Amino acid sequence: MRVLSFVARSSLLAPQASNHLTTMLHAAGTSETEPRPPPKIIQGGMGVRISSWQLAREVSRRDGLGVVSGTAMDVVFVRTLQDGDKGGHFRRALATFPNQLMVEKALDKYFIPGGKPADKPYRSLPLWALEPSRQTEEATILGNYCEVWLAKHNDDGTPTGGLVGINLLTKVSLPTIHSLYGAMLAEVDYVIMGAGIPSKIPGILDSLAEGNDCTLPIEVSGATADDESHAVKFSPKSFWNGSGSPHFAERQLNRPAFLPIVSSTTLAQSLLKRSNGRGPNRGIDGFVVELHTAGGHNAPPRGWHFEAKDTDEPAYGEKDMVDVKSFAKVAKGLPFWFAGSYGKREKLREVLEGGGNGVQVGTLFALAQESGMDHAIKQSILTELVTNHKLHVYTDPAASPTGFPFKVLEFEGNNVSTLSDPKVYDARPRVCNLGYLRSPYLKPNGEVGYRCPAEPVNDYVSKGGDADATVGRKCLCNALCADAGFPQVRFFTNPETGNKDIYVEPGLITTGDDINESKHLVKKNEDGTWAYTASEAMDYLLSGLEINDKPNTKTFEPVRV
Repeated sequence: MRVLSFVARSSLLAPQASNHLTTMLHAAGTSETEPRPPPKIIQGGMGVRISSWQLAREVSRRDGLGVVSGTAMDVVFVRTLQDGDKGGHFRRALATFPNQLMVEKALDKYFIPGGKPADKPYRSLPLWALEPSRQTEEATILGNYCEVWLAKHNDDGTPTGGLVGINLLTKVSLPTIHSLYGAMLAEVDYVIMGAGIPSKIPGILDSLAEGNDCTLPIEVSGATADDESHAVKFSPKSFWNGSGSPHFAERQLNRPAFLPIVSSTTLAQSLLKRSNGRGPNRGIDGFVVELHTAGGHNAPPRGWHFEAKDTDEPAYGEKDMVDVKSFAKVAKGLPFWFAGSYGKREKLREVLEGGGNGVQVGTLFALAQESGMDHAIKQSILTELVTNHKLHVYTDPAASPTGFPFKVLEFEGNNVSTLSDPKVYDARPRVCNLGYLRSPYLKPNGEVGYRCPAEPVNDYVSKGGDADATVGRKCLCNALCADAGFPQVRFFTNPETGNKDIYVEPGLITTGDDINESKHLVKKNEDGTWAYTASEAMDYLLSGLEINDKPNTKTFEPVRV
């Protein structure tokens, strides 16, 4: 059995700005006096599994920060094994995990040589809860470990030497600690979190790095605001004791740099004051400043409140914009990157000249060859782009059960049906069988229950939910898994015929508003498919640094069909 070599953290208590980032960049440099500079390009973390290890690895090889998505990695892990683990990549990563008994148990339970039949359902995990099952805990840690380890290693097992981060959603809070722990076991370099206010994460990273117990308070509807008794608790010592290898809890881990995603200077200042990490910046090592044109979940406009049955796009104004130079004044010397329609090459230079460190880019990489997006879906989108069909992205106020506005690509490609089509949405039998966006609530008997406005309406109402809150809600958990090629197959009773029919979960594509800007990179392969690589996307973005400096020899002309 191969055992991970953990690098002990140094200077944990050193009271200097961005200490974790400085230490990590020194370690990655050529010598102690020549640290690697912070990356100019961060590849956005897009879940579920759009930001795959293959994509993150390719970007990190080009001196960018490659980012994997940690969202629903427990499901990605067990479904990959049930699909036969094509190429043997997860099994290659699992061979390096420190406890092989845990690995053998997972393989025995989920691995299907050659993969399951396409018309058969995936075997499921118990849903996440305040007190999760051991099975779910292990799958989450193993899944995040594998994804990060693969992003940091070549196919022959040697380290790439590149920087790799993990992106998690603050709103998907129940699996957060376990996801972080799995990523840290694989020596992740950065943690990036948005879709909420991640003020408790710096302290959790500090604790996990030292092998100490940690707690993440969970908001429970119906509980008092100051009640912190509802929380996910994790003890490395108890976890390893439960796996028969208590000595692993004594190993210290690298503390990754932490970059919260913010949409305003006000939130950045609040995190610098109220986060629970160590040091003068309270464990904050930099920021990603994400504007409302980015894909996925968006921060709501100032003063906006969602009204049930409202289908109008949220109206963003000047108060929702952030200026690069203004943000530099409140960043306290910490590095920061801008995101949200920053996938144009001239934007990189703009941010650097304004005092920032670079850009985070999502959509351009989401359509790259190495991304985890389902092949048929990706080909349909690229085909639409190159045939001069202007794609439209809608900021849906109701789609996400979180209550955050959510970007939806309105798309009906060849042989691809998504929930953006009202007919597809209406035909879907509602079910909540993954549960990442469920909200805990207090039952009359004092116990904690879970509900989601995207679950069957009667179920939601029976749990005290408002029926109006279910209108337009979409099951992002199942849809985003389908986007990554892991659609659940289930049997349901057809209300028209009474027969048992097979239902395959459809996807729901989310991209940034600037998706049409990706067109100029697309080229036709010999087999007739359309593609461009992550490396080509990096070439394009970095070519922006040459503008006005010297003649730009690289041309990125629109594709011709």
